[in-house]
Amino acid sequence: MTLVAEPQEHGAAGRTARSEATRTRIVESALRLFQENGYDRTTMRAIAGEAGVSVGNAYYYFKSKEELVQGFYDRIAELHGQQSAVLLATEQDFAARLRGVMLGWLTIAGPYHEFGKQFFVNAADPESPLSPFSAESSPARDAQIAIHRDVIEGSNAKVDPELRAELPELIWLYHMGVVLFWVHDRSPGCRRTQMLVERTVPLLDRVVGLSRLRVLRPVTGEIVALIKDLLRPDA
Repeated sequence: MTLVAEPQEHGAAGRTARSEATRTRIVESALRLFQENGYDRTTMRAIAGEAGVSVGNAYYYFKSKEELVQGFYDRIAELHGQQSAVLLATEQDFAARLRGVMLGWLTIAGPYHEFGKQFFVNAADPESPLSPFSAESSPARDAQIAIHRDVIEGSNAKVDPELRAELPELIWLYHMGVVLFWVHDRSPGCRRTQMLVERTVPLLDRVVGLSRLRVLRPVTGEIVALIKDLLRPDA
């Protein structure tokens, strides 16, 4: 493949647009090769050739294959945020907002389903930088949590004030559970994962609604305390 030279552009906006386009092309090329050849057998040189850039240019954007997978996480989070914004701008019902956001993620991630089983082996390693809980994954993780925060803040849900601050991260953990199920889902079109979302979102809606009842506030407080303890660095 002929290598594409980076054209000179004038102004920060032009350079940013070109850089983002190149970065996205490298990520998408890497994903194609990961799907075809497997993660371990794909080299940075092969990725650069597939993307039409020099090896040095590929390493300029991504210092390693691990960073490329982080690029995949970032790209999915970016696309998910763009899609979710349309729904969240008009819908106020909490359950409808959460359902739409979760099904939207499945739609965006759908083309990468086969790759999912390959990167999951790496992502499941708690010592791996590809883990969704790692420091390296924090930009994509924070972006996803921000989407779930928007789901709550723009909704008509009445949430216990003590729980409200922790709820976006709790929903993200639920989201990670759905992702794990999706990785292993071999039903046509991942219909079983869609069913999981359809049937669990109403349950979450009920739990959130019940959290404001006075009789359940001690339980809510215990849940919040547990979350805070688990998230402490020295836990």
